[in-house]
Amino acid sequence: MTASPFDSPMLREHLSDPQAARLFSDASEIRAMLLAEGALARAQGELGLIPETAARAIHRAAREVAIDPAALAAGAAASGVVVPAFVEAFRAAMGAPEHAAFVHHGATSQDILDTALVLRLRPFLALCDARLAAILGHLADGAERWAELPMAARTRGQIATPTTLGARLAAWGAPLLRARERLAQMRPRVLALSLAGASGNSAALGPRADEVARAMAAELDLACPELPWHAGRDGLAELAAALAIQTASLGKIGLDLVVLSQSEVGELRAGEGGGSSTMPHKANPVAAEALVSLARLTSRLSGAAQEAMLAGHERDGAAWTLEWLSLPQLCVASAAALRHAEAQVASLRPDPARMRANMDATGGLMMAEAASFRLAETLPRPQAQALVKTACAEAARSGRPLVEVLAGTQGAQDIDWPAALDPAAHLGQAPAIARRFAALVRAQG
Repeated sequence: MTASPFDSPMLREHLSDPQAARLFSDASEIRAMLLAEGALARAQGELGLIPETAARAIHRAAREVAIDPAALAAGAAASGVVVPAFVEAFRAAMGAPEHAAFVHHGATSQDILDTALVLRLRPFLALCDARLAAILGHLADGAERWAELPMAARTRGQIATPTTLGARLAAWGAPLLRARERLAQMRPRVLALSLAGASGNSAALGPRADEVARAMAAELDLACPELPWHAGRDGLAELAAALAIQTASLGKIGLDLVVLSQSEVGELRAGEGGGSSTMPHKANPVAAEALVSLARLTSRLSGAAQEAMLAGHERDGAAWTLEWLSLPQLCVASAAALRHAEAQVASLRPDPARMRANMDATGGLMMAEAASFRLAETLPRPQAQALVKTACAEAARSGRPLVEVLAGTQGAQDIDWPAALDPAAHLGQAPAIARRFAALVRAQG
């Protein structure tokens, strides 16, 4: 097994995500750094801060040159950051020393590296949003289709009262509606240019530093922050937390699918399942389990991203490195969870007969709350609750159905208990919740 399963040829199809992983490759980072350097030069050329001919040459070269990531390894190890070696390689690749001298003019390593990061986060956030929209669409379809399909709700692992599959899907989807909103709200805080020079005060960029920043941001289609964020990593920490919350919401779907597809439950399945090396009858919930594992991993990686906020002074190499170690993995893991979740919710297969059988297997005990409320129509509530509690104990002891015990109980004989305790008559707001969720998904677009 490799140090990171995201890079493992054996495991990456299971635990990684090809689209997201490409955005966090060395090649992608170099391409983004080149775009940042080209945009910086173009902005400075337009403002007359470097020769226009040099600016054009740098901007053009930034889109044409190829830099081998491996060639930067020694320099990155020596500096603790890849940018000095990258700038040297870029200047050499240009082959025009008179123009290359103006590459990286007035900038610092963090300007380029952070800007390159947000350039890659932009398509990553678009990928997340598209997958969230697809997942929500499938859940909305299912919520409408199964709005009134009764199933047992479970609290603390025990059958509780009736609900519907549609309401369960709404409960899965509600946090994902908020996840989409959260990502949209933070986009301008995350997708922001970084350009503030060596110590965050733009001294080397000169008196027109703000103009350079605005022009560079416009070239790259990024927000231009009012204040530098070299040492203020709250935007990236916010993103990390949002991704961990989002992935935990997907992990809840996975956990529910694991328990609902258990052999002795068998109420809901998704996907094809994975085989066993020795038990041919098994169909393991591989994707659902992956959702749980990825949720637990992203929770821990998010904590590391929060710790990276503890950056001393104007720049802290240790905190910055911790961000490199945690954020890319977190992004790839969260994208993998979205990929698995989309496939799972698109292939849900409920078993209404098993749902009904599992409800009936309680002998009517899951309807105890409904029985108490029905009796409270004719008896004081404390007396009704005590009577039903005694009836439940007798039903559990004797194995007789609760309706039978209640029908023979003093003070409860005049009620049509089979009709009163029909699970389909006690769904509450479950169907409305399912349909309301579907409507919210359609409205969000």
